[in-house]
Amino acid sequence: MTELRTAHTADLDAGTLAAARALLDTVFGGDMTDQDWEHALGGVHALVWEGAELIGHASVVQRRVLHGGRALRTGYVEGVVVRADRRGRGHGAAMMAELERLIRGGYELGALSTTEEALAFYAARGWRRWQGLTWALTPLGIARTEEDDDGVFVLPLPAVAIDLTAELVCDWRDGDVW
Repeated sequence: MTELRTAHTADLDAGTLAAARALLDTVFGGDMTDQDWEHALGGVHALVWEGAELIGHASVVQRRVLHGGRALRTGYVEGVVVRADRRGRGHGAAMMAELERLIRGGYELGALSTTEEALAFYAARGWRRWQGLTWALTPLGIARTEEDDDGVFVLPLPAVAIDLTAELVCDWRDGDVW
């Protein structure tokens, strides 16, 4: 039997955080860095447990994204994984449904960066691929992030009009900015 639990990073014990990091390391292999892990912290985690074993993780953290002259309070999704032998059973959809509920209730926009393999998953959930140019607000000023143009998705919300073809600028963080 599986169970979906949500909790803020501050409410997760060291064992749960270690299990989440280990799951991300396993699923992402050598592509999971300490900075990537840090990006997933400080917000709300959706965790899928099968008994005492963690088989799924996703989190949403607050970021600021500039669009149309406004700094939008953005629920940014990080670290979405399901253990390979447990995929195709709705665990990813269950985690995302909970994070999307949080985004709709507390943010002006949802955003994430994804791999080619997950594009259809997010599109089927109503996430829209960003069609405009992407940028990052760096310590040296605003810089283009061309390598991220095709992988940024947003979850538009009714309170803010979004032009998917306009420029989108994310706040700065170490490592992958998107």
